[in-house]
Amino acid sequence: MFIIIGYIVVIASTLTAFILAGGKPLSLFHLSEVVALGGITLGVVIVCASKDVIMKTIGAVMGALKGTGPGKDEYLDLMKILYEMFMLGRRNGLLALDEHVSAPESSSIFQNYPKFLADEDRVSFLCSALRPIIDGKIKPDQLEPLLKAEIDAKKHAAHGPINVLHLVGDSLPGIGIVAAVMGIIVTMGVIDQGPMMIGKKVAAALSGTFYGIFAAYGFINPLCNLIEFGNESEENYYICMSRAIGAFARGLAPIMAVELARRSLEAGLVPNADDLENILKSSTSG
Repeated sequence: MFIIIGYIVVIASTLTAFILAGGKPLSLFHLSEVVALGGITLGVVIVCASKDVIMKTIGAVMGALKGTGPGKDEYLDLMKILYEMFMLGRRNGLLALDEHVSAPESSSIFQNYPKFLADEDRVSFLCSALRPIIDGKIKPDQLEPLLKAEIDAKKHAAHGPINVLHLVGDSLPGIGIVAAVMGIIVTMGVIDQGPMMIGKKVAAALSGTFYGIFAAYGFINPLCNLIEFGNESEENYYICMSRAIGAFARGLAPIMAVELARRSLEAGLVPNADDLENILKSSTSG
C-alpha cells in the first residue's frame, strides 16, 4: 500500500510543479518516445536475464506492490507451529512428527495455520529441516550449517530480480538519451518547416530523456530497494525458524527453543517473552 501512495506522491508532485511552471500535462506525452523507451528496456531485460529470472522479477514486483516481508501475525503463527511440533516431539518421541512432515497438507497442526500452509517454500523448509532430526541421520551440531546453506541458496536466488532491476534503473537514463537523440535526428529533417515545428519536435525529443530519468529515480530504484528490504525480512524469517529448530535439535526445551528464535527478531514483530509463553501454552492447551 505504501508503495502505491509513494508513487502517487511522485507523479502528483511532478505534474503540479510542471503545471505551476505553465506547462500542460498532455505535452509531456509523446507516443514515439514511450515506445522507444519501453521497447528498448524490455529488450535489455530479455537479454540480461533468463526466463526463470524474468518470471521471478515479475513475482518480486507483484509481491512488493502487495506488501513486503512477513508481519507480526505470520511470526506468531510460526512460533505456535514450532512450539506445537517441538512439544509433540518431546512428549511422544520424534517419530510422532513424521506424519506431519511427510504430509503437511493433511497435518492436524499445519491445518490450523492456513496462511503458513499456503506458502510452499516455508512449509518445505520446515519439513526438510525436521526430517534429519526425525531420521537421526545428522548430529545436532551439524544441522544449523546445513540450514544456513539452504538459506544462503534462497538468498542468492532472490537476488536475481534485484540485479535485473538495478540494471534497468541504471540503463533507463541512457535509454532516454537514445530516444532523445532519435528525436533530434527527426528534428533535423524538418528544420526547414519553421520554429513552431522545430519546437514541437525538440520537446518530443526531450521527453525521452525525461521519461528515462523519471522512471529510474522515481520508480525503479525505489522499487528495487523495497524488494531488497523484503528479501532481508524473508531471510530473517528463515533464520528465525532455523535457530529454533537447531536449538530443539540440541536438546533445549520447546519453550526455550522458541524463545531463542524470538530474541533474534525485532521487538515489534513478536510479543515479549512472558506474553509469548502464555500465548504458546494457551494454544496447545486449547
